[in-house]
Amino acid sequence: MPQDLDDWKPKLLGYAEQAAQDDGAHDLNHLHRVWKTAQRLLADHPEADALVVLAACYLHDIVNLPKNHPERTQASMMAARVACAKLEQDGFPVEKLDGVRHAIEAHSFSAGIAPLTIEAKIVQDADRLDALGPVGLARLFYTAGRMGSALAHPDDALGEHRELDDRAYALDHIEVKLAKLPASMQTAAARRLGEAQLQWLRGFRDTFIADWS
Repeated sequence: MPQDLDDWKPKLLGYAEQAAQDDGAHDLNHLHRVWKTAQRLLADHPEADALVVLAACYLHDIVNLPKNHPERTQASMMAARVACAKLEQDGFPVEKLDGVRHAIEAHSFSAGIAPLTIEAKIVQDADRLDALGPVGLARLFYTAGRMGSALAHPDDALGEHRELDDRAYALDHIEVKLAKLPASMQTAAARRLGEAQLQWLRGFRDTFIADWS
C-alpha cells in the first residue's frame, strides 16, 4: 500500500470509530469490506486516485440515518460535509477534498446522485456490492429486524399475487432493491461480481420459499 494510504488509513478509521453507532449493518467491518472491494476495482482503473477512494470508503457512513428516517435521502450529503471538515482540519490534500465529497455524496442509493468521477463510481460500486451475496443477505435480515419487518409474506412469499413491500417483508427486498443493483454498477468488474452475488441471493430465496411454504 502506498505510503500516503498507510498514513491516512488509521486516521480515517479513527474518525469512523468516533462516529460509530449501534448498527451492525454499517459497522467498521462494513467499511473494511467496502475498501477491500474498492481495491479490487482500483486494479482495473490505475487512473483513479486511491487516496480519494480510501477516504470515501471509510467516511461514507460517518453520518448514518436509519432506512426509515425522514431525512434518509440527505444522509450522504451530511456525511460528506462532516467528513470533509474533519479531513481539512487534519491537513488532507485540499485539491482532493472535492473528489472525496462527491464520492461520499454519490455512494447512496437513496440520494440518487450520479457518480461523475471514477473514484465516485468505484466507491458506489464497492458499497453496493456489500449489499449482495451472503454478507448482503445477513445485513438485509439484520436491518429488517431492526425495522420490525416480518421475514416474508405468510401466504405469498414470492409476491406473485400482491405488490412487493420490503418495509413489511424482508424477503421482498431482494427483488424490490437488490435485484436492481448489478445493472446500476458503474464498472465492468462490479457488474460481473454483482450478477454472481444476485444469483446467489435468488438461489437462497428459492430454497427459503420451499421451506417457508
